[in-house]
Amino acid sequence: MTTFSVRKFLAAAVVLACLPLMPHTASAAPAANLPDFTDLVDKVGPAVVNIRTTTRVSNSGTRGGLPPGMDDGDMSEFFRRFFGIPLPQSPQSPGAPSSPHGGDNGGSGGSQDAPDNSDPEQNSGVGSGFILSADGYVMTNAHVVDDADTIYVTLTDKREFKAKLIGVDDRTDVAVVKISAANLPTITIGDSNKVRVGEWVVAIGSPFGLENTVTAGIVSAKGRDTGDYLPFIQTDVAVNPGNSGGPLINMQGEVIGINSQIYSRTGGFMGISFAIPIDEAMRVADQLKTSGKVVRGRIAVAIGEVTKDVADSLGLPKAQGALVSSVEPGGPADKAGVQPGDIILKFNGHSVDTATDLPRMVGDTKPGTKATITIWRKGQTRDLPVTIAEMQPDKAAKADQKKPQPPKQRATNVLGLAVSDIPSDQLKALKLHNGVQIDAADGPAARVGLQKGDIVLRVGDTDITSAKQFDDLCAHLDSSKMVALLVRRGENTQFVPIRPRAAQK
Repeated sequence: MTTFSVRKFLAAAVVLACLPLMPHTASAAPAANLPDFTDLVDKVGPAVVNIRTTTRVSNSGTRGGLPPGMDDGDMSEFFRRFFGIPLPQSPQSPGAPSSPHGGDNGGSGGSQDAPDNSDPEQNSGVGSGFILSADGYVMTNAHVVDDADTIYVTLTDKREFKAKLIGVDDRTDVAVVKISAANLPTITIGDSNKVRVGEWVVAIGSPFGLENTVTAGIVSAKGRDTGDYLPFIQTDVAVNPGNSGGPLINMQGEVIGINSQIYSRTGGFMGISFAIPIDEAMRVADQLKTSGKVVRGRIAVAIGEVTKDVADSLGLPKAQGALVSSVEPGGPADKAGVQPGDIILKFNGHSVDTATDLPRMVGDTKPGTKATITIWRKGQTRDLPVTIAEMQPDKAAKADQKKPQPPKQRATNVLGLAVSDIPSDQLKALKLHNGVQIDAADGPAARVGLQKGDIVLRVGDTDITSAKQFDDLCAHLDSSKMVALLVRRGENTQFVPIRPRAAQK
């Protein structure tokens, strides 16, 4: 008992003796050496923009009121549960986006363009971008502005401009638009080749439409191959839908990439995001500004990866290069003597480490240029001269040139629907006895979410058995009353309330 007490006393004395050497409070501990992004955001933020796109929908009739006892909340829930989409908004509906605050001149007194009542705008997407030059060139992702009828660019000072599409490049997912403005804040272009794994980076954009949002993280990997044309910069910066097209910025305030993709199983951020290296993006942007399109080289071969087993079986020292699986007859590679089964090890003296390296090397070579490819064939290497051909661009959009649009089938009846008969064998396969298929939807039908491929089973209490019967029935509908359509989409069937438009005389 005595021995235990002495030991206990000595232990307490040791603890008390050590206490003066320790901080009195946790707050006295030295602060962690974390980066401060405030000055960086102040410097770069004004050059980051929000991009909103719209498409035009037919306005052949006015939007009808909702059925008795049903409000917008009920309709939103109906569309979410039945169609899996949000309630379509019309320009007259509560909560619908208002017209832009500024026209091409960026003024606050309203757009210079007179509203087109026959073709109202409907929001189709939102993203981000950044200003390349003080005269109004803006870079973003191709998928942000693709297929848009109108593009609006909003600055941090809330000025909104209608932008002109200069060009898009689907292979790199880069697009350039132009707004009519001067003395705009610009962003500094960095060098993506100097990016180091582990360094801090910042993303600024509009995730979920929330403008001027800043997130930070580190570079997780470089040269990440996702199967696309470019090697991406991988980060753990929080990037979500709406961040697309925004800049990835280093600690010097330089843009080193364009936030383009995320890896996600839910549609939200899961810790992995990808950015297009700015060096590649600027090469594309320069061509888009000059000609509205990107010119790339090609040698006309189909290639695959060289696995370790293939390399070992062919006597290659290591698994590298691009395995030629087919050669286009009459193409540059065919004329140079390349054969299926060859492995391309070098292009113009530069090593082809993986199969995805070759398309980038060839694509960056000007068509008409004479190059040398080094191949491995039957245990030996040989050099073959090849003349680079031009790859056909996916898409070009020059100034003052509107993208060609496929012809649209117009629906002329009072519901805004064009329908066709369903063959009896297809009805049987669908386990249906009657119905017509929607071929086109505009006006009232488009605004309530009906679309091509839906099947109309009934109008009111009348079963629909043919397209002619449907059109005859529509011709006698009262435009002052709602009508319910029984519609099938996929495996789901539900009534859709719709108000017919007034018949044209």
